Amino acid sequence: MGQSTRIITIANQKGGVGKTTTAINLATALAAIGENVLVVDVDPQGNASTGLGIERDDREVSSYEILLGEASIGEATIQTAVPNLSIVPSTMDLLGVEMEIASEADRVFRLKNALRADEGRFSYVIIDCPPSLNLLTLNAMAAADSLLVPLQCEFFALEGLSQLLKTVEQVRASVNKELAIQGIVMTMYDGRNNLANQVVDDVRAHMGAKVYKTVIPRNVRLSEAPSYGKPAILYDLACSGSQAYLNLASEVIQRERQSKAA
Repeated sequence: MGQSTRIITIANQKGGVGKTTTAINLATALAAIGENVLVVDVDPQGNASTGLGIERDDREVSSYEILLGEASIGEATIQTAVPNLSIVPSTMDLLGVEMEIASEADRVFRLKNALRADEGRFSYVIIDCPPSLNLLTLNAMAAADSLLVPLQCEFFALEGLSQLLKTVEQVRASVNKELAIQGIVMTMYDGRNNLANQVVDDVRAHMGAKVYKTVIPRNVRLSEAPSYGKPAILYDLACSGSQAYLNLASEVIQRERQSKAA
């Protein structure tokens, strides 16, 4: 896509790390400060679509049709209840897409090509991936300018991160040499837990400035919001989780400006 659009893929091959929560609330925070944002849901579970209030019956055209080459981004885009925020929803049909396009030469670049054809409509595109390294995630990484990695504050966090970093190097070598890690965000943080503090310290020691200053806390309101079909920022702006995602959005924008200036 053109210089006017930044594509950020949110990925971690481990489930339950706050990936979709981060996608929804980061996108909402960016929209709240006036950016025109598109979320692309490429997770067959469709949690980002549900969390932004898109009913399953309303997903007539989805990321599945885009990956098959049967629809454009514009045809699949649905405006959410959040001003400036649209979504390309997903459906369970995505579960079969790998087999359907596996033999195609451009199978890794389907999403990139579709986004390129829609150039300039959005200032940010946020792609929410499934919790595995498959053809859907590779499409998201091939299309991205940068990668945002949510990392849960738990014992095996660093182990999972090292696997992901190897994957990023493989993607850079084979399908997207421009792919950079925008940052790592520590999620589900509980300050009363000594292990959580130790994990944050360890990740910062290993990854340095790549780790955002903002840490996303464990927060009941963050967990409740998707069942109401709303981002937490709309559900309860004052809660600690919403405030953390607003802070994260400002860090993301700051890093984007620095990378453009570099």
